Amino acid sequence: MVRLSTGLLTVVALLLAGKMAPHLAVPAEAGAVIPDATSVATLHTARASSSDLELGGDLAELPPGSTRYITRDELLALPQVTYTVTDDENFAGATVVSGVPLEKLAQLFAARTESDMAVAICDDQYQSPYPRIYLAEHHPVLVLTVNGNAPARWPKDPQGGNDMGPYMISNPLFKPRFKILSHTDEPQIPWGVVRLEFRSEKEVYGAIAPRGPHAQDTLVQAGYKIAEQNCLRCHNMDGEGGLKAGRPWHVLSAWATAAPDYFAAYVRNPQAKNPSAKMPGNSGYDDMTLKALTAYFQTFSAQEKQ
Repeated sequence: MVRLSTGLLTVVALLLAGKMAPHLAVPAEAGAVIPDATSVATLHTARASSSDLELGGDLAELPPGSTRYITRDELLALPQVTYTVTDDENFAGATVVSGVPLEKLAQLFAARTESDMAVAICDDQYQSPYPRIYLAEHHPVLVLTVNGNAPARWPKDPQGGNDMGPYMISNPLFKPRFKILSHTDEPQIPWGVVRLEFRSEKEVYGAIAPRGPHAQDTLVQAGYKIAEQNCLRCHNMDGEGGLKAGRPWHVLSAWATAAPDYFAAYVRNPQAKNPSAKMPGNSGYDDMTLKALTAYFQTFSAQEKQ
């Protein structure tokens, strides 16, 4: 999540008065067994069903990098919230969703206080990071039912008509927390979620920290904070970030260094440069925002030259 910085960075804190208050509910499908206590010890070492949610990263009482599984019935037995969402782009209109807050899952399964970030990983290798401040401000929820229905009866992805199960993430009511140049805080609402990781924000974002003598430049830092929320979802660096795009950080850096104007134009409107591009555009990014991203990515190539 974007942190406070100076100079060109403009951080706009929005009052959260009037936020839609979710209410607690504990729905359970037929046959679900509600455990007396849920902990890592109750998780499974192997997947038994395609609806099992994979958990990884830093799990309590397990070596880092361990993987466990929790069934859909076990998730349904946990305390849940239910609310009507009206601003989620995955739904055509007002929709009732129920699920388990990511904060609750972190409380149950994360290893340590340093594991202050949840990362949702989708079946297409798209990733959504949820650092501590996003969790506290937006209270994202692992969705289990939509309008009372299991995933088989969920609406389709509005852009491609794909199934959105087995899990997705939504927010009760999203109000942007910050604005950096022309990049505004965006809701992280992935669908097709198959894995949750509990990680250290310092470690994840540290992997993409700018390098070299210009790392602390105001414009570079602005690009860094934008990349944390935007670019890291589909691109990866040293094992951190998504794999959906197939173009890692150093490729983006080489591109920004060798052809900065083309790089900036592509970020704003990929299809104008490559009609077959699948990357969504950023039409709202002004020239200064594109300069910030370009300057940030150039720091990785500059380090290699030194």
